[in-house]
Amino acid sequence: LEDILTEARKLKASDLHLTANEFLTLRINGSLVRIKLLITQEQIDKMTDAILNEEQLKILQEAGEFDCAYLDDKGLSYRLHAAKSKGEIILSFRIIRANVPTCEELLLPEVVQGLANLKQGLVLVCGATGCGKSTTLAALIEKINNERKVHIVTLEDPIEYKYVNKKALIHQREVGSDTLSFASGLRSALRQDPDVILVGELRERETIAATLTAAETGHLVFATLHTNDVTGAMTRILDSFDEGSQLIRSQLAEVLEAIVCQELLLRADGNDRVANFEVLIATPALRSLIREGRTHQIASYLVTGRQQGMLTKAEHRNFLETQGII
Repeated sequence: LEDILTEARKLKASDLHLTANEFLTLRINGSLVRIKLLITQEQIDKMTDAILNEEQLKILQEAGEFDCAYLDDKGLSYRLHAAKSKGEIILSFRIIRANVPTCEELLLPEVVQGLANLKQGLVLVCGATGCGKSTTLAALIEKINNERKVHIVTLEDPIEYKYVNKKALIHQREVGSDTLSFASGLRSALRQDPDVILVGELRERETIAATLTAAETGHLVFATLHTNDVTGAMTRILDSFDEGSQLIRSQLAEVLEAIVCQELLLRADGNDRVANFEVLIATPALRSLIREGRTHQIASYLVTGRQQGMLTKAEHRNFLETQGII
């Protein structure tokens, strides 16, 4: 397993899949690549037994799936998903960068970097699975860590990047081992005197409600959503509650600071990918649209919001092209 993981990193893979009687499969620059190394079920079972403890193995057998963080012999991090397929175990590894990335390394636009300077409110980072949301958030948290004397509490499932305290004090909590759920972790976080809270994923109504409350009570909250654009993010939150709920619309309008949506594009040299961004800033006019339930107008508002620092994917893509990055 260690040799496989090392080779995957050399090839700059983002993911690694182990399936019995199949070649080792890597995802490189968004595409699946098969390596001529046949994997057996016996190998997978031995790897699983070596990685998971008895309690985790029991959960895998009963639930048919299990997620956790994994550290290799070199101390490098991975996000492991073990699952059953046709009664047999399969393993998928998400490869985490060796170091916490910087905003400069990720080429984050200035408007995105500026979100690390906010004192309170809600910032949503959205996009499809595997588009780099966690990496973008890690860079923003590290920027705060380098520049601000604040207390940061992160709620992650699982913990991916491990921060070293600099100017900030950071407490990282993993769902499942340090806290029961995102919602319970949020309630606990509010009693820890935090300035900044990171919520790994807004999965259900209870977590969304707790996140809005945290932002409403004077904290800066970063969270992720699995939506492809800013309108979808807004709809996802509002649809989690009673349709047309004026209370939730008002609460969201009050606390929202920005929605960042991203996708990954292949770099011009073909060796890596870079994020293409869409950024919606919560101006007074946008807050009115949310409060009045006119979310269908947000897409057109985004296009005309350049003076307020907003950014469309088309505009950012054009910038990346003119700079020769893609």
